[in-house]
Amino acid sequence: MKKIFVLALTMVALLASCNGHKDEPVVEMETSAGKIVLKLYNETPKHRDNFLKLVDEGAYDSLLFHRVIPNFMIQGGDPDSKNAPAGVMLGEGDRDYLVPAEIRIDQGIYHKRGVLAAARESDDVNPARASSAMQFYIVWGQIFDDEKLDMMQARINEMTGGKVTLTEEMRETYKTIGGTPHLDGSYTVFGEVIDGLEVVDSIQHVACDRYDRPLEDVRILSVRRR
Repeated sequence: MKKIFVLALTMVALLASCNGHKDEPVVEMETSAGKIVLKLYNETPKHRDNFLKLVDEGAYDSLLFHRVIPNFMIQGGDPDSKNAPAGVMLGEGDRDYLVPAEIRIDQGIYHKRGVLAAARESDDVNPARASSAMQFYIVWGQIFDDEKLDMMQARINEMTGGKVTLTEEMRETYKTIGGTPHLDGSYTVFGEVIDGLEVVDSIQHVACDRYDRPLEDVRILSVRRR
C-alpha cells in the first residue's frame, strides 16, 4: 500500500470559523497528553458517520499519534501503531475501504488551526482524493502574512487547477489564528477541536525521530461520543 500522508511543504514545516449546529456530534479523545474534544461537521456526512462508526467500535483505542510535524499537524489512526515497537516507521495501516472526498470550502470549511481532517494516499494513486478510512490529522500550522499567503495561493492553484481561491475571510483567519492553507482543496476537513487545543499544541512540540514519529509514544487512550 502506498503510504498514507498529509502533504507537507518544506517551507511550511520549517518556517473563519465554520457555523456550528446544535446537532453536530461531539467526541472526547483521551490521550496520554490530555483530553481533546472534537465536534464533527454535518456538512461532511460520510466522514462524520465513518468516524463515529470507528469510535463506537473502539477502533482508535490504544493507537498512536505516529506522525508529528511542528507548526504543521499531528497525525494518528494507523491501526498498525497499536503494538508497534519503537523506531518503526508507521503510516501504511488502514481498513480496506476509502471515504469519498467531501471538500467543502464553499461552506466555510478549511484548514484553520484546530480542524480535524482525513489523511489520504497521494494524487498519483488517488486522483479522486478519497480519504483514508481511519487515519486523520489535527492541524496546527502557522500564522501567515499576505506575502506568504500569495505563495500559498500559487501552490493551491497548482494542486487544484485554479479551482480554489482563498477568500478574504480565510486570509484573515490564516493571518490571525493560523493553519495550513496549502492543503485547502486537496484534503477533506470534517471537524474541529472545541476544547483541548493546548493538548494539540503540546503534542506538536514533542521530540521525534527521522520518520516524524515521537520518540516517546503519544497514545490515544480512548475516543468516545459525548
